[in-house]
Amino acid sequence: MLNSELGTLGTPHLNLPDYHIHTALCGHAEGEASDYGSAAKKKGIPEICFTDHAPNPDGYDPAHRMRLEQFSLYRDAVANIQDDGGTRVLFGIEADYYEGCEQFLKPWLESQRFDFVLGSVHFIDGWGFDNPEERHIWDSVNISATWRKYFKSIMRLVDTRLFDAVGHMDIPKKFGHRPPDRDLKEMVQPVLDRLAEAGMGMELNTSGLRKPVGEIYPSPVILSLARERDIPICFGSDAHSPGEVGADFDLALKLAHEAGYRDYFRIRQRKMERLPLPEV
Repeated sequence: MLNSELGTLGTPHLNLPDYHIHTALCGHAEGEASDYGSAAKKKGIPEICFTDHAPNPDGYDPAHRMRLEQFSLYRDAVANIQDDGGTRVLFGIEADYYEGCEQFLKPWLESQRFDFVLGSVHFIDGWGFDNPEERHIWDSVNISATWRKYFKSIMRLVDTRLFDAVGHMDIPKKFGHRPPDRDLKEMVQPVLDRLAEAGMGMELNTSGLRKPVGEIYPSPVILSLARERDIPICFGSDAHSPGEVGADFDLALKLAHEAGYRDYFRIRQRKMERLPLPEV
């Protein structure tokens, strides 16, 4: 929905930080870091964290991430707006888990001064399952078996202990393909158990509302199970254009309350602090 007063997507931020923001450097977003910072400031968003896709020099998915030699441009672009006042700007990264990623990611992440490292999975056996160009493959796969493979990758992501939170936990539903809730619960509960054991967080990602599925990541079923395990949550728009910063956070906040959450986390230098959720 277009907000005519703000000239941007979504509704007011409700004093929640946005911890999932991309820039044009990823190759599939528009706008520079300064454009996102200006949009956040215009909306009065208290805090944002840039989490553009991490570079991978081993050749993993080069079309959707900055090159390693571009990383300094990203780091400097974020640093250049951190003293602008108004909205606090954090420095983060979205790093994909895939088999063998630790060889590069472990030393590289340790060498950077990130505030937040968001972990995600975008491929199953080389298939970009959330890529619109590869959407047709869903018509020829077993949906439940595919989700099981996905959650096995999320389990391995958690076990690396390289990440602070899992992004868009149930992103395989992007185009509307999902298993029955009974099967979903059976698949996801061991993952959530491991997530709680690791002390990691989980993102409420509003970009699903802008996708064919029309639903926040994760679903109410998964979020309620996460609440039972006291897994901390944060909020992310997954903005790929400045107008999407903070989009639909009112709906994400409502979902969090309905699942029983009463707090969320902020993070600095990869250390979480839990704060009371605003009222709906």
